[in-house]
Parts: sequence; C-alpha cells; structure tokens
Amino acid sequence: MKNRLYFILTFAAGIFLAGTADAQCENWVGKPTQTDAENAHSIYRQAIKGNDYATAFENWKIAYKLAPAADGKRDYHYTDGVALYKHMLGTVTDEKTKAEYHAAIERLYDEAIQCYKNKAIAVKEGSDEAYNQKIGYLYGRKAYDMYYTINAPYADNIKALDECIKYSGDKAEYIIMDPYANIMVYEFKQGTMPKNKVIDVYKRLNQIAEFNIANNEKLSEGYQQAQASMEGTIAQIEKDVFDCQYFKEKLIPEYEENQDDPQVLKRVLASLKSQGCLDTDPDVIKLSESWKKYATQENARIQAEFEANNPAAAAKAAYDAGRFNEAISKYRTAISEESDNEKKATMLFAIASIEFRKMNLYSKARSTAYDAAKLKSGWGRPYILIGDMYAKTARSCGDHWDQRLAILAAIDKYNYAKSIDPSLTSEVNDKLSHYYGSLPDKNEGFMRGISEGQSANVGCWIGETVKLRFK
Repeated sequence: MKNRLYFILTFAAGIFLAGTADAQCENWVGKPTQTDAENAHSIYRQAIKGNDYATAFENWKIAYKLAPAADGKRDYHYTDGVALYKHMLGTVTDEKTKAEYHAAIERLYDEAIQCYKNKAIAVKEGSDEAYNQKIGYLYGRKAYDMYYTINAPYADNIKALDECIKYSGDKAEYIIMDPYANIMVYEFKQGTMPKNKVIDVYKRLNQIAEFNIANNEKLSEGYQQAQASMEGTIAQIEKDVFDCQYFKEKLIPEYEENQDDPQVLKRVLASLKSQGCLDTDPDVIKLSESWKKYATQENARIQAEFEANNPAAAAKAAYDAGRFNEAISKYRTAISEESDNEKKATMLFAIASIEFRKMNLYSKARSTAYDAAKLKSGWGRPYILIGDMYAKTARSCGDHWDQRLAILAAIDKYNYAKSIDPSLTSEVNDKLSHYYGSLPDKNEGFMRGISEGQSANVGCWIGETVKLRFK
C-alpha cells in the first residue's frame, strides 16, 4: 500500500515537473549536464523494458528536463513521455488527474512536432520530405491518441488528422482511417461537417489506401482492412452524401463481376435510380436493357428448368429454401425411383444447374449435364449450360490468349446445342452475339505461329480442344 501511494504521488508530482521543462528542443550535446542526462536516459529506457514504470518515470523526468530532444537525433523523450502518461492513465480514476495526463500527452506531441518543424531534431536523410514524414507520423499518432485515449473534442481531432494527411501525403498511416471515418459520420449527422468536406476526406483516404495497397507490401493488408472498415462506417451516411457517380463507381464493378446473377443486377439498378441516377444516364440505360433481358429470357428459362420441369416436389422445396445440397440429394433419390428417361434427364439437368450456378462446382456440373444429355436425345439445353460454364470462367483461364480459347469452347457448345435442338436457335444466337467479339486475335495467333483452322487445347478446368477462328 505504501509503495502504491508513493507511486501515485510520484506520478502526480511528475506532471508539474514535466510541465516546467524547457520545451525549446534542447539537447544534451556539449552541455555540462550531458552525463546526467545520458544516465537518466539509459536508466528510464531500461526501466521501461523491465516494466518498472515508477523508476522509468522518475528518470524520464530528469532526462526530459535536462534535454527534451535527447542527443538531437531522436524524439524519444517526447514519445516515451507519451507512452508513460498513457500507462499512468490506467492507474488513476479522478477526472482532474486524467485531464492533466491528457494535456501532457498532447503537449509532448506538439513539442516533438515543433522540433521537427524547426529541424531541431535531425533526421537521417535530412530532406524536407523526410522531415514532413516525421511530422505527419506524429500528427497521425497524436490524432489516434486524441480519439481513442484522450477523447478530445472532434474539432481538435480533425485538425490533427488533416495535418497528418497534409504532411504525410500518401504515406499516412492506416490507423487514422477508422477514427476519421467515425468522426465524419458523427459530425455530418450533427450538421457540423459539410457534405463537401466528407467527400473530399473520403476520397483522400481512399487514395492513401489504394496507394499503399499497391506499393506497401508489408502493410498492404492493414490498409485493406482499414479501407474496408471505413467503407462500412461511411455506408451509414453515403446515401445522404454522395451522388450518382459515386454509386456508379461503387456498384457497377460488382455487377460486372456477377453478370450471371440477375439479383445483383436488380439491386444495382434499383440503388442507382434511388440515388438520383437519371433514366437517361448511359449506364442506367445499359443496366435497364440487361434487366429486361434477364426478366424476359433468363428468369423464364430458369423458372422452366428449376420449377416447371421439376417433378420432385421435395427437391424443389429444398432448393427454394436455399438448401442446395439437400435439393441435389433429393433429386438423386427421385431419379433412382424414376423409370422415364426424359424425366431423369430433366432432374439431372436441375442438379447440374445447381452445381454450376449455386455451388460453382464446374467439373461436376459439366459431368452431370453430359449425363442428362445422354438420357434425352436431341436435347441441346445441357450443352448451353456447359457453354455458360465456360463463358463464366473464361476470365480465370490463364492469360489473354487462353481466355479467348475458353470463349471458343463456349461458342462450340452453344453451336452444338442449336445444331441438335433447332428450337434453341434464337436463344443461342442471342448468346453468341455477346461472344463473337471475344474471339482470338489473328495477329496474336500469327505471333504464336498458329493459323486459323488449327486445333488448340483450352487450359484450366475446361480441357477442351477447339478449332481456331479469329475475329
């Protein structure tokens, strides 16, 4: 108990002593007190490593008072002071002492920053850029502590965050992104941060994240996580802040990655319209046309494949509930009990569609589709399904040349489907019209020494052999 009381009293006294120290970036080099300052420095640094915070603080006060800037080459007496005061915050409960510690933390950050601004602490490179990075780093750490430790007024926190970005540029630490996002959301909701400020800061933070994701291999993952967290936070106000262009940049890439999913298309189109995108906007027109196509053709076909032609009611119920493995199991049971080959074929096709469209089991889905085709002569729909698989996965099949070969494999399946099932001609031709522009390039074929009509192997999971045609 006695030691505890001494510890607290010593810390409290330290606030006063630290507060009266010379804050003019003095260092110990050549001073009469150099030896005393160096000794105090060494003792407190070792004490911190040993978690002896009472000894550390007493000697830090001496080192800081004699030479705030240590040897003029490091900012330890400022940043270690911050760390010590943050530790002491966990040992006190009264608000007055906490407020004193908070003020000490901010003051130490400000003194270190001013020393670098005055170039009173040397940096290794010595360039203005190097000094700016040090200043930006300290502003960022100060802002982080202001938000999470000090609970400083948001107006002051914003100033520190903006200074961090100003000095650090694209190299600002990712630790500022989450605090700034939360502050922006709060301030905007309170009406104290204008929309244009939110937009400008959001764009700048995204630029910082994208720069480091691409160029900072060591911390790329940290920036990705911080960016994702920021996006989730900003989502609270994005509908009230951003315009049509923002939502187009955010949502259209999602649609482009999921063009086979009509629900994604429907949601993206509805979101753009609700955010003020006009019906005359070229992107809205394009998406509207795609939605009409899905609504009139794709949805009708899927409905026919998975519902109208589905004799296994239990399997259909499982599918409707999203229990796809159960649906496949029940279809298999129904097939084992069915004697009509055409009905078996229809159920196998339903399984293949689930394996492909819902479970991404491409090889398995293709095998099931072939099984379905064997049971129903002259039926082209399983080959359309296989063509859809090839088309969907083409982008992941090797380099640009191999991707074009995958499209050829898809086209071959579509053509074969209508050759054995003329009733599918219109549907197939509509699909083909989207892929003829993706045929291999003749010049690339020439560079590879391959002529039109020659056979070529398609890589990745497809493993087909195609006859070359060029666009």
